[in-house]
Amino acid sequence: MPANPPEPPSTGELAFYPCYSPQPVTLAALVKVAGLRWTIEENFPAGKGLTGLDEHQLRRWTSWYRRVTLAMPDAAVLTTAAAIESARGPAAAGQIPLTRNEIAHLLTAVITQDHAI
Repeated sequence: MPANPPEPPSTGELAFYPCYSPQPVTLAALVKVAGLRWTIEENFPAGKGLTGLDEHQLRRWTSWYRRVTLAMPDAAVLTTAAAIESARGPAAAGQIPLTRNEIAHLLTAVITQDHAI
């Protein structure tokens, strides 16, 4: 029987989440939704880096809106491609898994290679 993992050290700090639902929900559902916060927090910096949102200072609403409108489909394509590759199973021997970062790197290499004539 596997040993229980050690408890993380407690800081004594409590975290609270205001919750609302028009219908009654279980505690497990509330915990699941609260746990998604970490996924979202990790995806924001990754999305910014992968789609170039961290490379520009935009001062007007129109500029920001155009930039984000172009970046969101980029992030969706990379995420979808990575999910499809992940669903196919583990990478072949000697190959790394195709993550969003690796797919972006490969697409950049293909695009710049075609234009380097």
